[in-house]
Amino acid sequence: MQRSSGILMHISSLPSPYGIGTLGEEAYRFADFLAAAGQNYWQILPPGPTGYGDSPYQSLSAFAGNPYFIDLDLLAKDGLLTKEDYADIDWGGDPARVDYAKLYQNRFSVLRTAYLRGRDRDHAAVEAFRQKNNVWIDRYALFLALKDHFDSKEWPKWSDPGLRLCSWEAVEAFRRENAREVDFHIYLQFLFFRQWDALKAYVNSLGIRIIGDVPIYVPLDSADVWSQPELFDLDGARRPRFVAGVPPDCFCSTGQLWGNPLYDWERMKEDGYLWWQMRMEMAQRLFDVVRFDHFRGLASYWRVPFGDETAEGGEWVDGPGRDFISMLKDRFPNLPVIAEDLGFLTDDVHELLEYSGFPGMKVLQFAFDSREPCAYLPHLYKAHCVCYTGTHDNNTVAGWLSSGNPESLAYAAEYFGLNSEEGCTAGFIRGGMSSVADLFIAQMQDYLNLGERSRMNTPSTLGGRNWQFRVLPHQISASLAARILECASRYGRANAARPSGGFGASAARPGGDTCFFSGGIS
Repeated sequence: MQRSSGILMHISSLPSPYGIGTLGEEAYRFADFLAAAGQNYWQILPPGPTGYGDSPYQSLSAFAGNPYFIDLDLLAKDGLLTKEDYADIDWGGDPARVDYAKLYQNRFSVLRTAYLRGRDRDHAAVEAFRQKNNVWIDRYALFLALKDHFDSKEWPKWSDPGLRLCSWEAVEAFRRENAREVDFHIYLQFLFFRQWDALKAYVNSLGIRIIGDVPIYVPLDSADVWSQPELFDLDGARRPRFVAGVPPDCFCSTGQLWGNPLYDWERMKEDGYLWWQMRMEMAQRLFDVVRFDHFRGLASYWRVPFGDETAEGGEWVDGPGRDFISMLKDRFPNLPVIAEDLGFLTDDVHELLEYSGFPGMKVLQFAFDSREPCAYLPHLYKAHCVCYTGTHDNNTVAGWLSSGNPESLAYAAEYFGLNSEEGCTAGFIRGGMSSVADLFIAQMQDYLNLGERSRMNTPSTLGGRNWQFRVLPHQISASLAARILECASRYGRANAARPSGGFGASAARPGGDTCFFSGGIS
C-alpha cells in the first residue's frame, strides 16, 4: 500500500432530496470532490439492506444491496419512473438526518412502480443477473417476500412452521403462489447492482479506490441464517445457543451484547469455508479494498449464552485462526484487506495479524487515554498500518475535543501542538496526515469540524441519532477540497493519478467555505 489518504463517509450520508444518500448524482459529485481533494480512497460502511436498528452491521443479507440506495432520478432517466411518481412524497423534514421510518413507509411503493414498468422490458437482463448471482439471490428474494407476507416480523416469529423452518416443500409452494413478489425483490437487486457498477467504474476512473466493510457476523433475522441454519451454532429449534459480543472493559462495565448468532466454524471448515468464499467474492466485486470488521473474532471470540441480558457471563472461544486466513490468502491473493484489530487484543490476535500480513488500524482518539506509551500514538507506528481520526463508532474529533477527559485533551493538545489559530480539529488531522502510516483516513465529519450531534453511531445504544448523519450539498465545496489537497500534498499523500483541474466553482454552494482550517475548537 502506497502512502495515501481517504475519507470515510457512508452512502446514506450523501446529500439527496429523497431522504437518504443514493448512488445517483451526489455520489458522482462526491467522487469528483475526492479527486479534487487529492484523495486515493473512499471508505463506506456495509452497503446491505438494513434491518434491526437501521444498522448497516445488522443487514438482512450478507450479499444483497440496500434498495434505499437506488437513485430515483436515475430510474426516471431510464424511463422507469416519472418525476411525478415521487415528487410529493414526505421523505423527512431534516435534510441533515435520515428518517428511516419515512423511507420504510414510502420508498418501496415508488420502487414497485419502477418494477411494474421495467419487468417485461428488462426480463432478459434480469434473468442473466439472476443466473450470475444464483448462489444467493433466490434465497434473499424469497426471504424478503416472506417477511412482507408476515408483516415484517422476524423469521423465528413466522406463524407457518414450514416456512419458518425453510422446508423445501413449503417454500416452493410459496414461491409458486407469490412469484411476482419474489421477482420484485430480484428486480430491486438488479437495479442496485446496475447503479453500483456504474458508480464504481466512475470512481475508479478518477484513480480512487473504494474501501468497504465486511462485518464478521450476520443477524439472526437474515436470509443467511434462515436459509442455511446448518452454518450457525443453533439448537434443535433453530435458536442460537450463544450470541456474539465483547467483554466488559473501561468503556462499558457490562460489555457489549451484540446478539448475533455465532458460526459453526467446524462445519464451515468441512467445505473449505465455502459460504465465506462466496461472501468474499461478492466483497471483491463491490470493493477495491476490504476492511474486515472484528478481525480479533477470527483468533478468539466472546460468546455469551443466549438469553443473557449483558455480556458479562461470556467466555473466550478459539476462532478459525490461521486455517481461515490461509483460505482467504489462497483464494483471494489480490484482494487487499485491512484488519479491524480494535478492542481487547490478546497475544493470539497479534500473532494472527502478523501471520495474515494485513495492515491493522490505529485510531487517534484512543492514543490519549493515559500518559503511558500506547500503540495508537503516531510516533510508535510502523508504516504498515491505517491511521484513522475515528471510525463510525467514535465521536467526531470536535465532539471528542469538547467532551473528553480533561487530562486526555491536555495530552492531545500538547502532543499535536493544537491551537486555536489552526483549529484543534485541523491539528488533529495534521497529526494523522503526518504519521508514517501507509494510509490515513478521516471521517467527513472531521473535515467539516462537526460536533457530537453528527457522530454516526454510539455503540451499545439503539435509536437516537444512530446511522442518521447526512452532509448538506453546500458542505461539499471547492474550497474544502483545496484545503484537503494542500494538507495531503504537504505530507506526501496526494493522489498522483487525480484528474487535472479541480472541483468546479459551480459545485460550491453558499457557506461552502466553512470548516476544516477555519478555526474550530480551541
